[in-house]
Amino acid sequence: MAFKFNVSGRISRPVGEVFEAVADPAKLSGYFTTGGAKGRLETGATVTWEFADFPGAFPVEVAEVVENERIVLHWDAEDGAKTKVTMTFTALEGGRTLVNITEEGFTDTPEGQQSAFGNCMGWAQMICALRAWVEHGINLREGFYV
Repeated sequence: MAFKFNVSGRISRPVGEVFEAVADPAKLSGYFTTGGAKGRLETGATVTWEFADFPGAFPVEVAEVVENERIVLHWDAEDGAKTKVTMTFTALEGGRTLVNITEEGFTDTPEGQQSAFGNCMGWAQMICALRAWVEHGINLREGFYV
């Protein structure tokens, strides 16, 4: 069985604002890619994400973008697998947004399991950081890992 996980959270901002906070590299760099993001998330693009606390640029292949609805990415996991990340954005009552992130394609090995657990933690933290950023302008990631 290949490993797969799903995390989600609700953010008290309209779906367009939340989607842009992920798709726009300048906004994403404010709370998640603390070493900088290069390139807007658009279908067919390959962008790079860097994290100050995990040095090195990560290439991210953008498979699909449906504005204000879905972003599908592919990138290399620590276990050597190329995984698929699917983010969905659902408008809720009261101007809130449900963000759901699924990652799948990890190898069925102890390394794949460890990689999946690590990425699951990372995406859950990303949603928390996204919420703090768009609702309050707070960068939760700064100093979190080092």
